[in-house]
Amino acid sequence: MEELLKFAPRPTGAGDMFQLLRDGQPRTRADLAAITGQARSTIAARIDLLMTAGLIAPAGEASSTGGRPPVTFAFSPEARIVLAVDLGATHARLAVTDLASNVLAETDAALAIADGPDVVLSWVADTGEKLVATTGRSIDDLVSVGVGLPGPVEHSSGRPINPPIMPAWDDVDVPGILQKRFDASVLVDNDVNIMALGEHRTAWPAVTDMLFVKVATGIGSGIIADGELRRGAQGAAGDIGHVAVPSAADVPCRCGNVGCLEAVASGQAVAAALAAACLDATTRSDVVALVRGGDLAASQAVRQAGRDIGSVLAACVSLLNPSLIVIGGIVAEAGEHLIAGIREIVYQRSLPLATQHLRIVTSQARGQAGVLGASAMAVDHVLSPAAIDALIA
Repeated sequence: MEELLKFAPRPTGAGDMFQLLRDGQPRTRADLAAITGQARSTIAARIDLLMTAGLIAPAGEASSTGGRPPVTFAFSPEARIVLAVDLGATHARLAVTDLASNVLAETDAALAIADGPDVVLSWVADTGEKLVATTGRSIDDLVSVGVGLPGPVEHSSGRPINPPIMPAWDDVDVPGILQKRFDASVLVDNDVNIMALGEHRTAWPAVTDMLFVKVATGIGSGIIADGELRRGAQGAAGDIGHVAVPSAADVPCRCGNVGCLEAVASGQAVAAALAAACLDATTRSDVVALVRGGDLAASQAVRQAGRDIGSVLAACVSLLNPSLIVIGGIVAEAGEHLIAGIREIVYQRSLPLATQHLRIVTSQARGQAGVLGASAMAVDHVLSPAAIDALIA
């Protein structure tokens, strides 16, 4: 960390200086003065401001080199709380976290996004308030809300844009609706983007280039490039589920097009194919249960879905050259069949230069990836240098 800071732009304000303490490592006033090049009186004044805001606290004494041991200071993530919301096509997961994205309370439930924004967002607000209460914290401690939605989102406004599986959600002011219930900033993004962010922050922070692929009711991906989440011009980057694939031929997709990857390789598509073969499968969870139960037809269908997904990911590998592809979503919990199919095609069709160090693995954060990413998105907003400077002004 200290080596990286030598080459970073030197902090100019309290908000910038606070970023040096977000890693949780205790530092003395002298440490901060050495890193920033600022006078100790300036450092002391900014420490006082950050302590008054509750963002940092004394963290013990450093080793003495003679005389009184210097006091160290560190980030206090418990100072405020965040509500993280991960909404899927048929499920919802909420978590209350501190400012280091440590989960304090969590709940999940079946919830249909197709019920519309009035029903879904009212449930989110009611459930969020109850969840905060279970932590023993006041709703006044809530400083930000992060939300993931299962469709394209214009991140700058937080509004869904023509989401295929979200009737009545187009251009809905999601932040505005939730801000009527919570006196806090509200950040909204696509659900796979927040899953990518959550997986990256918690499991692979040292990886600078990765793809997170969610295989569930639909299929999508989140892109981490140069260590940052990339959303694209209108927030539609990574929407691989609606890339046309030969195996889909003229199969209709719920987006209105035909031949989409999602139409043949999503959990719902595999379930439909198995049901047509007279197997007891109506949902993606049924598919997982059949595979875990050793059903050969289900295992072969999931492996073929992996091959179809791999054909699209092979192109992604050539275009983006990630060093890691993480497969998440409920269908990834069916075991090695899905990921084996993906690996088979990606390693077969991609150039050796792009795959010589490429790893393809299943998610480590699993079901928590979405809420962890939603929390990270919300925390990054409220702990940005500008937000900190505004808070203590």
